Amino acid sequence: MSADLEILSRMTDALTACTQGNLPQSEMIRLWRNHAASLPLPEKYGEVLNNLLDRIEASALFNEESCSFSQKDLLDSLQIWTDKAQAKLSAP
Repeated sequence: MSADLEILSRMTDALTACTQGNLPQSEMIRLWRNHAASLPLPEKYGEVLNNLLDRIEASALFNEESCSFSQKDLLDSLQIWTDKAQAKLSAP
């Protein structure tokens, strides 16, 4: 496995742990921001990721799911981001 895919795998593991309640959201976001910066992805990936992470941080301000900040939907979107990033990093 390439170093970039290994970093992405650690990010995915953190997302899974966060989704299962085993890792605080703030810790997952910190890890994602740090690791994503080192991945050789097009700039648009960073823009989309930062937008998602900002929205997840904002959603933490609400005790319940709100119509505009569904934490589950945002975390699902992070999984989609990782799938696309993995495909991009794996492409020749």
